[in-house]
Amino acid sequence: MSLYLPEQYDPKMSVRQTEDAIKYIRDTFQREMGREMRLSRVSAPLFVERSSGLNDNLNGVERPVSFDVPWQPDETVEVVQSLAKWKRMALRKYGYQPGEGIYANMNAVRRDEELDNLHSCYVDQWDWERVIRREDRNEETLRSTASEVFRIIKHMQHEVWYKYPDAFYRLPDEMHFVDSEELLRRYPDLTPREREDAITRELGCVFLMRIGDRLSNGEPHDGRAPDYDDWQLNGDILFWYEPLQRALEISSMGIRVDAAALRSQLQKAGCPERAELPYHRAVLADELPFTIGGGIGQSRLCMLLLGRVHVGEVQASIWPEDMVRACEEHGVRLL
Repeated sequence: MSLYLPEQYDPKMSVRQTEDAIKYIRDTFQREMGREMRLSRVSAPLFVERSSGLNDNLNGVERPVSFDVPWQPDETVEVVQSLAKWKRMALRKYGYQPGEGIYANMNAVRRDEELDNLHSCYVDQWDWERVIRREDRNEETLRSTASEVFRIIKHMQHEVWYKYPDAFYRLPDEMHFVDSEELLRRYPDLTPREREDAITRELGCVFLMRIGDRLSNGEPHDGRAPDYDDWQLNGDILFWYEPLQRALEISSMGIRVDAAALRSQLQKAGCPERAELPYHRAVLADELPFTIGGGIGQSRLCMLLLGRVHVGEVQASIWPEDMVRACEEHGVRLL
């Protein structure tokens, strides 16, 4: 367990006021996101069949929560870890065209998460996906889409300032684009986490691009599953977060793999056998639309906009007793 608790912390709102603000932020943001990004809200699954290949394997070591069902005795059902692959299948099934897309409320259980101020075993985010054309699979599309998301987050700051003027957290006015290899050259002696802290402290907000593939030092900046993002066309939106003195990731997104990228990344990740799963076969056969998509953390967005120091202040989850006690002693009220 890792925990940072600032001295003299004042959340400026009661728990009931906080709950009201959480609802306002979530309701308003998803409405703005749907309108600005041309996304329709859809229902999403809480669990998928393991044999479908639709679950997110994350870094490959996290254990999904799984169970059996009586009508499929030979099948294992897994609680989703994200909807990255399911959304692309849904876009084909529902007949969406280039420029159109979907978003869903995604709730996940990540049992192996290392708990700290930002990480919970309960994950809630808006998962979104939009159809693009083959010729749109490029960095320009990635950058323009990331800028869309930043503008919506920035506009949400003004909404929160208007309704809760004493509690909002001021965000930077600009987002900078930084390549992960460029970041390594800039800070060669720092760890990936330290590099993120250093660049966001300097620039305020960055979109850190190309995550998952090995850099010139032989290591990836961070882990990414090989079968949804194209590692050359993805990135994270990171804010410097003064209350915690560290970078705060709000959104991860990417242009999704085509057949060539999937084959290459499965080989690099040492799991070429996944190519036989239904989702992967569909990508390799060019049966799925080309898409860009990602996730935006719901609790993290509330935390950022309200200047909170622990994600448990804006979501109901479970925490170690020593963490709960330490938070109480510092005036951090966990829901």
